[in-house]
Amino acid sequence: MSTMKIKVGDNVRVITGKDKGREGKVLHIDRKANRVVVEGINMLTKHNKQSAKNPNGGIIHTEGSIDISNVMLLKADTPTRVGFELPDRKTVRGRPPCAAAGRSAACSGGDGLHREK
Repeated sequence: MSTMKIKVGDNVRVITGKDKGREGKVLHIDRKANRVVVEGINMLTKHNKQSAKNPNGGIIHTEGSIDISNVMLLKADTPTRVGFELPDRKTVRGRPPCAAAGRSAACSGGDGLHREK
């Protein structure tokens, strides 16, 4: 199994599905199923019956998991493809936008992200 490129606590943007375009913080990662739980994304409604532990019962709203391929890391409020670089023997997670790296916007197709060809 390869390493997970998204970590707990990262800010991510949903890139597909019913919550496309929404952003949130990663709360939990299920490494076996390749799924993440993101704060405020994929909200589920759970109906609880009355019990000794929960005397009132009621409706609870909670986050559901989504596939990790449906989220993209946000770096400085910009969606970033995640890779690992080793400049000066230090591991850096993520790639900087083209403009910050001194590259022209033409290297990516205009969205400001560097893409290998």
